[in-house]
Amino acid sequence: MAYAFPSDYSQARTEFLRAAEEAHARLRTFTLPRHRGPDGGRLSVDTAYLGPAEPAKLLVTVSGTHGIEGFCGSACQTRILLREGLARSAGPTTGVLLVHALNPYGFAYLRRVNEDNIDLNRNFVDHGNPPHNDSYEHVHTTLVPSNATGFPGPELVKGLTALRDRLGPLTLQEAVTHGQYRHPDGLFYGGRQASWSRGVFRTVVDEQIAGATHIGYIDLHTGLGERGLGEPIFRGGRDAGAHDRARRWYGDALTVSEEGTSSSTPIVGNTATAVSDGLGPDRELTAITLEFGTQPGPEVLFALCADNWLHLHHTPADAVRSELKHLIRTAFNPADDDWWRARVFQRARQVFQQALAGLADSKPGEAT
Repeated sequence: MAYAFPSDYSQARTEFLRAAEEAHARLRTFTLPRHRGPDGGRLSVDTAYLGPAEPAKLLVTVSGTHGIEGFCGSACQTRILLREGLARSAGPTTGVLLVHALNPYGFAYLRRVNEDNIDLNRNFVDHGNPPHNDSYEHVHTTLVPSNATGFPGPELVKGLTALRDRLGPLTLQEAVTHGQYRHPDGLFYGGRQASWSRGVFRTVVDEQIAGATHIGYIDLHTGLGERGLGEPIFRGGRDAGAHDRARRWYGDALTVSEEGTSSSTPIVGNTATAVSDGLGPDRELTAITLEFGTQPGPEVLFALCADNWLHLHHTPADAVRSELKHLIRTAFNPADDDWWRARVFQRARQVFQQALAGLADSKPGEAT
């Protein structure tokens, strides 16, 4: 295989930057202040752009919104768009923007959340009036066990099983994953203010995305749905034709959380919201999350609870070396599974090509 998954954040960034430079991409770097990686290195969001100076059409891909999920996203960006040259085949009026490691701290420390335990994909909300998730109040104490002397694995399994039996799998998923804004020590915490990564992304939207007329947006994720499937989940575009356009691009595989057809329940405050908020009324956005399943939902939730407990009771340096880290690695980055990895590359390549073909069919000046 020409390019496998990276072994850590540092390798991912090195390979991405090398491939971007070889492709003659225009690079930009935003360095996270006051934090270093486990190896002492800097933590950065990097963007690479290929295409005309002022593109009418733009494909945007984002990796690492959920830190540890960046192993998959980075590999797809580096291998398919850069090393295989797919980004250079976009056409004379189309640009390709790659946003690498939007949550570099989570990537480096093998966390889904950022340096403040914030789920970045729930952080793009009005923090003066955040959406409240009443259902989460009933599950928080089970998800966040207070035992500090040792990881209470069997008790956690028992508690999660009881919640699932009492609420049902879908109701439990909705309660946990919708996003919550009252428990800084909890899961899917959207924060009480804008995170550093949110500020970086808003800058990227304003300065590198908003000028295009037609934007195809793909946020790369793992951990949800059928193993290795690569599910395109509709995330918007606020013009009236956005859904139909996404259906033309991605076919019957497209799912919609709000219609109950997706492995994802409806969420708030995601990155596609930030893109929509940053565009003028004459811009056309076709946004999806590309989600690669890994493990059954109960196992992923257990891994998230274990990792949350680990970082609540240990320093980041100790936590990242803990044997418990194998749980979250397996849940979001099963990179030792050749079958899974091959399916990821095959499907990502197909979706990237579908997005570029959809953009090619868009006619500049016709967005409404």
